[in-house]
Amino acid sequence: MDYLKIGKATDLEGKDRKLYRALEILPGSLSWATLLILLIMSYFKPVWVAYFIIAFDVYWLLLVVYLGLHLLSAYRKLRQNIKINWEEKCKALALNSNLAEKMDASPRLVRLGRKNCLYKKGVSWEDVIHLIILPTYNENADVIRPTFQALIEDGFPANKMIVVLAIEEREGQKAIDKAEIIKAEFADKFRNFLITIHPDIASELKGKGANQAWAAREVKEKIIDAQGLDYDKILVSVFDIDTVVRPGYFFCLTYKFLTVKDPYRASYQPVPVYHNNIWQAPFFARVAASSNTFWQMMQQIRQEKLATYSSHSMTWRALNDVGFWSTNMISEDSRIFWHCFCYYKGDYRVEPLHFPVSMDVTMDETAWQTAKNLYKQQRRWGWGVENLPYLLFNGVKKWREMPKGKLISRVLVQFYGFHSWATNALIIGVIGWMPMILGGDRFNATVLSANLPYVTRVLMTFAMIGMVISAVVSTLLLPKRPARYGFFKSVKMVLQWLFLPITIVIFGAVPGLDAQTRLLLGKYMGFFVTPKKR
Repeated sequence: MDYLKIGKATDLEGKDRKLYRALEILPGSLSWATLLILLIMSYFKPVWVAYFIIAFDVYWLLLVVYLGLHLLSAYRKLRQNIKINWEEKCKALALNSNLAEKMDASPRLVRLGRKNCLYKKGVSWEDVIHLIILPTYNENADVIRPTFQALIEDGFPANKMIVVLAIEEREGQKAIDKAEIIKAEFADKFRNFLITIHPDIASELKGKGANQAWAAREVKEKIIDAQGLDYDKILVSVFDIDTVVRPGYFFCLTYKFLTVKDPYRASYQPVPVYHNNIWQAPFFARVAASSNTFWQMMQQIRQEKLATYSSHSMTWRALNDVGFWSTNMISEDSRIFWHCFCYYKGDYRVEPLHFPVSMDVTMDETAWQTAKNLYKQQRRWGWGVENLPYLLFNGVKKWREMPKGKLISRVLVQFYGFHSWATNALIIGVIGWMPMILGGDRFNATVLSANLPYVTRVLMTFAMIGMVISAVVSTLLLPKRPARYGFFKSVKMVLQWLFLPITIVIFGAVPGLDAQTRLLLGKYMGFFVTPKKR
């Protein structure tokens, strides 16, 4: 059996099914055990928990400072890359490739790991074809149109782009009508334009991954193989339908592809910023979206922790090797990375682009509906925990073939990430009060009881530096304020960060723990398509 195609425990039988199910239970069990043990100990051993809370607050302060420095470094790299003329750099590579023999002797290039990069083998940026797959479901043409317009305005020759609009059969005739409108406006501007209609297949999970996989197979048969295109010179970008690329993205991506070592063993990750409707969305949705942007920016500095997320790019060679995206997964964006990681026996990575692409902040007709949609979106992102049992299971099955250190490191990073997602904010915001509430006279009569709120308050006040950094970077990243909004709107964009402590609990820890609990109980989720409103 091909274990790399597994979606959940029910796809297996016998001992394998029991093992996989145990691994699905593990993340949620650890998160709940952490919270429940601290809660119970707050009654029986409140002093112990109080000391733990103080130590945890110190850890949180140090973590905030550490991540804040990474965020500032990431912002600096992003601003630098935006200013670079990537088209000129790509054209310069073609000139430099004529000096390959001389450059091979350069110690600096050897040190940079570029000795085997593609441009030195004579591959030019003009040889690269970009395949852009855009899955859509229930979005209207006003959301789709800016995505296509941005592709044209990117600057990379549109005659080197194959664009696929992937619609769902279950959406009905309105999907076809919508696709035809887009085709009439944009089809003649690209090398190829293809509309694919994904049928409603019972064995598949109704989600983006199945749609993308169908589209990839269609374009392989009807365009790539039919025209005899070189698999090694095609880059695939799979974008959420609201993704608006910033001019220069495809030149930046192409340059990275041509200059990194082992380009076919890498995916390429831009920074998601949620600017399409940032000025219209409610404050809590903006804070949640910006927090996600900052996390992705910090991960790009820590490349060893980076996995693909949302809109990203990879080589057609790798995508074809692994048989395209999973059709039975919700978190198909990160699963494709872990699939490649296991398929290539650990020899796969994500190359950070430090370059932004813009998407929509969650927004609906009312603030209440927006809040519900945002919670469901965050829970769906939290469902990425399903990749942890997948990685553990395939690590066990391929133990002899995998690099042990890299595998263990990746597993620990994933465990830490999902555990802290579900517990850290709750420990600080809720558990931290439990010794005083549950400890009774045994604790409240102690000196520590009087000092605990003071110590916590002082440490959390210093930790506010993280919120200040977030507010500053968020303001610097903002697009120009629309004319219909006054100066006070800009002030609110800064003041909204005062609600961060509440936001990370309601739209961070709680949906993250919700997702882990559902996996623990075997209540597998369906794919929630976040409504797009502007």
